[in-house]
Amino acid sequence: MFINFSLVLVAFFVVLLAMLAAASLRILREYERGVVFQLGRFWKVKGPGLVILIPGIQQMVRVGLRVMVLDIPSQDLITRDNVSVKVNAVLYFRVIDPEKAIIQVEKYFEATSQLAQTTLRAVLGKHDLDGLLAERERLNLDIQKTLEAQTFQWGIKVTNVEIKHVDLNETMIRAIARQAEAERERRAKVIHAEGELQASVKLAEAAEILGRHPQALQLRYLETLTVIAADKNSTIVFPLPVDVIGPFMQVMQAMQHKPDAPKP
Repeated sequence: MFINFSLVLVAFFVVLLAMLAAASLRILREYERGVVFQLGRFWKVKGPGLVILIPGIQQMVRVGLRVMVLDIPSQDLITRDNVSVKVNAVLYFRVIDPEKAIIQVEKYFEATSQLAQTTLRAVLGKHDLDGLLAERERLNLDIQKTLEAQTFQWGIKVTNVEIKHVDLNETMIRAIARQAEAERERRAKVIHAEGELQASVKLAEAAEILGRHPQALQLRYLETLTVIAADKNSTIVFPLPVDVIGPFMQVMQAMQHKPDAPKP
């Protein structure tokens, strides 16, 4: 009877030690840290690796240090030029101070999500629609800096913010399309006018050179005839210089104005 009681007592102590060991030993991965509280007060941050706790006296809260992705749902906002749009974004952040992330804020993931939504509406509402569509990189930096100013005291680092999609209504899409079409037409007219200006300058220079050298004009005539003849045309228009037919025209005009001879 004595032997059986001793065996039971030994087994009890073995089971008790095993339970204490299981309750006191923790293994933290490389990307994890443990915020340890002793009798309810913060003690220290431990990890990674094997962590030994005093059961009943010390408690530990695990915190991951990897970058987390937060999808910011679509937010209804009005831009500075009174255009109603829906914008969604994605936020990347990580915990850099596990102590602050656990002590300074309750559920830091949800808190960061709510702060990101309000910050997205506040920052984008200060810009007009053209800036919202064309300057996304600058807006991403503005949102990131605004979030970091608040989340830094929570021990959270915002690594990146990206605006994913800007949703416009059909009326605004058609208005933007008309604006883009009008801009294209304006640029086409300006380019055409610049081409006409450059061509007129070159033509004036060519006319000045041909005026100083009349024989150059004759060479241009011959070159033009050569181009026309190469196309196998049945009709050839030959330009005749005015100075060649000028004397004949003068004789014809003199004969027309000459009075008739008196009859005998």
